[in-house]
Amino acid sequence: MRVAFIADIHGNGVALDAVLEDIEKQKVDRIAVLGDIAFRGPEPKRVLERVQSLTADVIKGNADEWTVRGVRPGEVPEAARGMMNRERRWTAAQLDEEALQYLRDLPESLELELSETIRVHAFHATPESLFDVIPPETGAETMKARMMNRGGIRLFVCAHIHLPYVRYIDGRCIVNTGSVGLPFDGLPQASYALVEAEEDRFRVTIERVPYDVEKVVKQYRDCEYPNADLLIRVVREAKSPAAR
Repeated sequence: MRVAFIADIHGNGVALDAVLEDIEKQKVDRIAVLGDIAFRGPEPKRVLERVQSLTADVIKGNADEWTVRGVRPGEVPEAARGMMNRERRWTAAQLDEEALQYLRDLPESLELELSETIRVHAFHATPESLFDVIPPETGAETMKARMMNRGGIRLFVCAHIHLPYVRYIDGRCIVNTGSVGLPFDGLPQASYALVEAEEDRFRVTIERVPYDVEKVVKQYRDCEYPNADLLIRVVREAKSPAAR
């Protein structure tokens, strides 16, 4: 079985189109979307509709939760919260109540059976939280306790931090998909994870897909997106705004 795991699209429809075109060439059997679908991009409505049109497993991310109810104190630095709530209001205004209810009702985790012996546990940030940040360099014991704490699972897939990686700890594997729409690793290309499993073997690759960044820059400007200058820098430089 071949499964594509995508996440952190963040309303970037141009990047999503490129990734889905690449996935079609990969001839996958299944697609899983690990959250953060619409918020912080210029095309929230089209992106959400595209995701809903897929035959895919979809779970919730923190940005989907924010789209529904706003950013609360303590969830981001207070200096950024006012602007992020302006962005949230703009995003929510592009969506109807049915779309918001869809985001509200999304599950927060997913288990897939890829073969008789290989099962995947997928979630957005950690198994217990949509918001917690666990860096790639986190120590093995902490990583096992926070991210790989379900028995009988050999492969864990997550997202949230916009930094793709594949890491093996005590014979089990944890994968971060990276971000389709807002990568933070310095490479301005969409990122997703491809998993191939057969019997007792599996293989994981991080796929990078170029897309028309300047088209997205123009979309941010044309739609008068709140905080457009910041998000334009992020899509061009593929760096976290917190790193500036």
